[in-house]
Amino acid sequence: MITPKPRQNLGERARTPTVCSAAVALHWTNSAAAAAAAALHLAMAATLQFLSLLAASSSHPAPSCRSEKKSRSVHLPQQQRNRRLRVIRAVETDEPSVAAPPEEEPPSVDFAFVSPRLLPDGTPDVHYRTACGGQKLRDIMLQGHIDLYGPYDKFLLNCSGGGECGTCIVEVVEGGEMLSPKNEVEKEKLRRKPKTWRLACQATVGKPDSRGQMVIQQLPEWKVHEWDRQ
Repeated sequence: MITPKPRQNLGERARTPTVCSAAVALHWTNSAAAAAAAALHLAMAATLQFLSLLAASSSHPAPSCRSEKKSRSVHLPQQQRNRRLRVIRAVETDEPSVAAPPEEEPPSVDFAFVSPRLLPDGTPDVHYRTACGGQKLRDIMLQGHIDLYGPYDKFLLNCSGGGECGTCIVEVVEGGEMLSPKNEVEKEKLRRKPKTWRLACQATVGKPDSRGQMVIQQLPEWKVHEWDRQ
C-alpha cells in the first residue's frame, strides 16, 4: 500500500532556500576574513623589512646636493664651468658675499630740445635725449627724431649737412662750451645772427668721453617765446 507523503507546508518550502543562503554567506565571510588576515600579515612583514633596511642605510650619509652640482658642472663649457664652480665654492665656505661695485655709466651728454611752439597750457614743449659726444649736433637731432629743418625738411630744400644752405640753425641756451668753436662756414652764414645761434651740421658736441647737459632751442627763427638769460 502506497502511503501518501504528507504535503509540505508552503512556509517550510520557502524557508529552506533562506537557510542555505545563510550558510553560504557565512562560509564566504569566513574565507574573506582569513584572506584579510593573511594580507595584513604580509603587510606587517613588509613594513618590518622596510624599517630594517632604512635603519641599515642611515649609517651611510646620502650624497649632498653640492656634489651633484660639481658633477654636472663638468659638462659645461669652460667659461660657464668656472662660473658654476665659483658659485659652489661660495656655498661650501659659507663666506659672506661681497657686493660687486656698481658699474659706471658710459660717458654721455643729456639734451633738452625745446620746440619753437608752446603747449596748449602755455608751457614749453621739451624733448629729452641722451647721446654720446664726438658727433655733429645735426646727427644727434636727426637720430633722436627732433625737428631740425622745419619747413625745409624736404628733398632738395636743404643741403643735407653740407653747410651751404644755413637751414639747420639752432640756438644754444645752455651748454655752449661743449660745442666746437665756430668755423669759417658758420661765421659766414651766421654773421648777422645772434652769437648763440649755431649751424647744427657744423657744430660738434664734445668728445666721445664728454659728459654734460645742453639746452637747445629748435628753429629759433620761428620761436614764439624769449629766453631769460639772467
